[in-house]
Amino acid sequence: MKRVISFILASLILMCNLSAFAADQNTVDLIMSDTADYIYQTVNNPQVASIGGEWAVLGLARSGADIPEEYYNNYYKTVCKYVADRKGVLHNKKYTEYSRIILALTAIGKNPADVEGYNLLMPLGDYEKTIWQGVNGAIWALIALDCGEYEIPQNSEAETQATRDMYINYILDNQTSDGGWTLSGDNADVDVTAMALQALSKYQNNEAVKSATEKALMCISYFQNESGGFSSYEENSESYAQMIIALCELGISIDDSRFLKNGNTILDNMLKFYESGKGFKHTLDGTVNQMATEQCFNALVALKRFNENKNSPYSMSDAISISESENQSVGLPDKNSDVRKMSIVNLGKTFEDIKGHTSQTAIEELAARNIINGKTDSSFEPQSTMTRAEFATIVVRGLGLPVKSSSIFNDVTANDWFYDYVNTAFSYGIIKGVSDIEFNPNGTITREESAVMVARAAKLCGMDTNIEAFEVRNILAGFLDYVKASDWAVSSLAFCYNNKILPDDAMEIYPKEFVTRAEIAQMLYNTLLFSKLI
Repeated sequence: MKRVISFILASLILMCNLSAFAADQNTVDLIMSDTADYIYQTVNNPQVASIGGEWAVLGLARSGADIPEEYYNNYYKTVCKYVADRKGVLHNKKYTEYSRIILALTAIGKNPADVEGYNLLMPLGDYEKTIWQGVNGAIWALIALDCGEYEIPQNSEAETQATRDMYINYILDNQTSDGGWTLSGDNADVDVTAMALQALSKYQNNEAVKSATEKALMCISYFQNESGGFSSYEENSESYAQMIIALCELGISIDDSRFLKNGNTILDNMLKFYESGKGFKHTLDGTVNQMATEQCFNALVALKRFNENKNSPYSMSDAISISESENQSVGLPDKNSDVRKMSIVNLGKTFEDIKGHTSQTAIEELAARNIINGKTDSSFEPQSTMTRAEFATIVVRGLGLPVKSSSIFNDVTANDWFYDYVNTAFSYGIIKGVSDIEFNPNGTITREESAVMVARAAKLCGMDTNIEAFEVRNILAGFLDYVKASDWAVSSLAFCYNNKILPDDAMEIYPKEFVTRAEIAQMLYNTLLFSKLI
């Protein structure tokens, strides 16, 4: 099929004068299909990279091309490993690294706010670090945030918390006197101007943005020569590609009179760089270039979507959804099939009274998934105790267990907010009653009780909780008060200390003391983390 398409395209191009290649839609569709096949074959294992990575994935995913799900799943696994290996820090200065991956993940229906437990949106909440790259940082931050209509997370480490308006104003403030944008100097650059227009496209109801947009479009029109090309500097295909994407994002036809010169469009000029059966060249006298091919392909995708009245490439509410491959399962192999990984639904959630607390990360990660709540919207009360009903609730939420509503205890009625959670926790063996008919929901949890319940939850998550008696003694013998622990709790305490669910740097266990909300949050977070569920 590829050879047939290549032959047809070669014939079409030979019949045309490439200096004025007036492309019809059928020809463009054939070129797009040919280029999609070329990219799929060339980038057969996409990596985290600007070439052979995100742009290839983004273009193919938004093109509608018939690409196997395995292709996207393999890319996602690569991203997960890349992010995990770097502990969520992709670059200390180039925050466009985050933006580029956010775009690709959104295009394949994956959540960039939860990649191996790391929120890739979070860095874009740091205004100063994002604009370290200048206008390029602000441009791609906006495009990435808007592609999935993401909220900007509250970044507690940021010197200045970013807002969309701040990024918009930064772009506007850096518009050059001739109407465009550039990475350096005083004269507009076509590529950067096009990308700025893409970022501003969704804010045309803002009068300042609208005015800046019109000025930039006139600037681009002025840059064109009589054949519709850009000859004021070395002509390259990427400039045309970015402008096509910009026009499509703005809802402007490539046949718009401002950009039609002697019957030639920007598209006609970009297609001069195309080589049948291969891809696109960067310059006319060069050879096929992977970056140019991927950028031009994305432009063809944008144009096709525009002509078919579909969402623009960077408006991804219609993104594809891919199922996970069999070897990409979540959690440990032996976890209960009802246990599931909870997604982030409350990005950037934090509390005023946990800043600097040793369990701040654990509390924020659980709160972001609505596993645990504060006492108020702004206060967590980390040193307060937790009731048995509250504990049952957060464990059931943390494991994502389906509700079991059968009535079990006399003191847990259908009118109680914790009714479903207590019954569910009991059904899965996480908790027991203080008797056969009573649960004591308002009773307070001790440290040894919490260890027993967490160990039961850990077993459901697939962790091996069996510890030999001699190992239990060896593990607990290092604590001065281990003999005070109840016989029914020692095995669970040993499991929790041995698996770092409880910190082993203290001298005493204090088994009978009430455990704090912060301690329980840390225990559950550690359990989910070690179980690959967060």
